[in-house]
Amino acid sequence: MQRHLFILTGASRGMGLAMAEQLLAQQNHLLCISRHANPSLASVAAQRNCPLAQWTLDLSQPEPAALRLKTWLDERDPAQILSATLINNAGVIPTIAPLRASGPAELAAAMRVNLEAPMLLTAAFLDATQGWRAPRRVLNISSGLGRRPMASQAAYCAAKAGMDHFTRCLALDEARLANGAKVCSLAPGVIDTDMQVQLRGADSANFPDQSGFAELKSSGQLSAASDAAKRVLAWLARPDFGQQAVADVHASA
Repeated sequence: MQRHLFILTGASRGMGLAMAEQLLAQQNHLLCISRHANPSLASVAAQRNCPLAQWTLDLSQPEPAALRLKTWLDERDPAQILSATLINNAGVIPTIAPLRASGPAELAAAMRVNLEAPMLLTAAFLDATQGWRAPRRVLNISSGLGRRPMASQAAYCAAKAGMDHFTRCLALDEARLANGAKVCSLAPGVIDTDMQVQLRGADSANFPDQSGFAELKSSGQLSAASDAAKRVLAWLARPDFGQQAVADVHASA
């Protein structure tokens, strides 16, 4: 049967896991790319008759992942695909410290996961699907920290700012094509995930904004991962998706 194809990175926990759970439906085909597989997804997929593949890959080494994705997509039958969507959700925050105190290996790995991997996977996705007649979309999960600076967050802020700007460039590329992909770099808001635990548990001597993140939790301002996933997927389903190359889930188009 014809299905909607979704490719989702960072699907083993947090908002990525919540999105994966919500995408498991009979009319969909889901490919998840994460460092670890999630057994619960396989169980739900079987119950809902949804084809599911889980690749356990380390996106700090993105080139093999991109090559594997290109090969896998080349093997698909475009006639069986109603739409194709890539969601670049995976992300990491390196040790929270000023740049001068950051290790080069950790910085390099963070930049590869947060920026290089989305670019390589997007390039592979668009190359493999450029001849497909089905609608294509790329959703990059960005962050408010890509749009405002923060001490001790140079790598994460720079990567998310880079994600926003490569999405703007990508939108210009795709707009020139007859069946160009619709693309958006979307900030999903503040979410109660392991990243938030890392931020509010940081040493305040190295991270001046630590108390602000602790306040987000104590004042109940963090969204549950499931609620954030619903908002993000609702944005993806909007008929005007892609009209804004860079957007915030809480803002209107």
